[in-house]
Parts: sequence; structure tokens; C-alpha cells
Amino acid sequence: MQVKLEGSYSGTRQLTLSRKRAATGMLCIGPPMFSAPGWPRDCSELPASSASGIYIIQPTGQQTIVVYCEMRREDGGWTVIQRNHRDTPVSWDESWSTYKHGFGNVHSEFWLGTEYIHQITRQKVYQVRFVIWDAANSNLFSLGDESQGYQLRLGVHSGTAEDAMASKSMTTMHDNMKFSAKDRDQDTSSGNCASSSGGGWWYSACYSVRLNFRGGMTWGSLCPGNCKASAILIKPTTYC
Repeated sequence: MQVKLEGSYSGTRQLTLSRKRAATGMLCIGPPMFSAPGWPRDCSELPASSASGIYIIQPTGQQTIVVYCEMRREDGGWTVIQRNHRDTPVSWDESWSTYKHGFGNVHSEFWLGTEYIHQITRQKVYQVRFVIWDAANSNLFSLGDESQGYQLRLGVHSGTAEDAMASKSMTTMHDNMKFSAKDRDQDTSSGNCASSSGGGWWYSACYSVRLNFRGGMTWGSLCPGNCKASAILIKPTTYC
């Protein structure tokens, strides 16, 4: 699947929406392409012929969320929860509250919001695809709720990129870690990984993957500090 990682999406006029704005965090969106009543619960529920773009979804029992849906290939139906580029103007060095509610520009670089990611992934069994230069997949992806620290759980790895999220070293493990931000340290380090690493993430002590960062990103030995771009996409597993 070819996911556009560089540059901005053109087309619709952009407007600004604040999701419970905290600090400098703000999510910028454009007019949604899907506006019929009865919102889909995630991008996988859109018609297969739908174009990639901005849509409104509504997880079960929750408020509506503006998301970017990747629909361009035969295995479309992906909800994009993160996209970044090393030349981004977005500061990823944000607070817990800002990460919780999301920030950035859905047309280009953004973080959907840990709370919204949790709301989506609690509905079904989801898989995840991390796209860098290559792709790394996991057949399970879920986040606990805020009281559980938005703890990450991954499944079995596949794909052309190494399994850097489940590092062999406990000091750089990300699977099963709680989410940390600069003002809420939940890592296993004696220091504060989110503060020293420039962005919120599921740190241990500290990382083999750093995608929420302004500058060259890291994915294990594939691109240690010189990844140009990233995207994180989720959708329900095909066997559930």
C-alpha cells in the first residue's frame, strides 16, 4: 500500500477546529467528504469505492471524530492516527492533555489523540501498520483507557521493516508500555524519556522507535535518526 508521506494534501479549503485546546495543540481540518447521517465507526465501514480523504466517524457511544481515511488501494479502510515528516512545522513536544485530544493538520502532519485512538480500538480487534520507508505490521493493536495510561498492546509482527516496537532490549521496548508525555512520565527510566526525546510515546527507558518527533525520526536500525516520514494506520483485523 502506498501511503503519501511527504507534502500536504491539496484540494478542500482548510478551517481550524480546536478539540478542547490545550497548550499550543490544535487540530486543523478541512470540510469532510462524508456527511450522511449514521456515521461509520471507523474508516473500514466506508464504501470500498470511497476516495482517500477526510471523513467523520463516530465510535460506538462516543462523539464524532474527524479523521483521514486511506482508501486508495485494494486493502484500504485504514484510519490514519499519525502522520509526520522530518520538515514538519508541528511541534511534537506537547503536554499530556494535548496528546490526549490531538493536534496538527489532518491534511499533513498530525496526532489523532490518544483518547480517540482508545475509543476506536475498544470497539473491535484492530491491526496496525507502521509506514516508514518500509512497513511493519502487527495483527493486534489496542490502547487501554486513560486510567491505564493508554497502555499499548501489539500482536504478531509481519512486514518488510524490523519489529522495532518489540525490541529485544527491555530498555527500548515499546509494546506493553504506557504512554508518556513531558508532563506525565510513565516510562521505566529514572529520567523522563518524553521530555528528553522531544515527544510523547510509549517509552520504556527510552526508545528504539521515535516517530513523534520534529526532525529525523527513528525506526530501529532501518533509519536510526534519519527517517524522513512516518504514518500509523489502523483497521479491524480481517478474521474478526
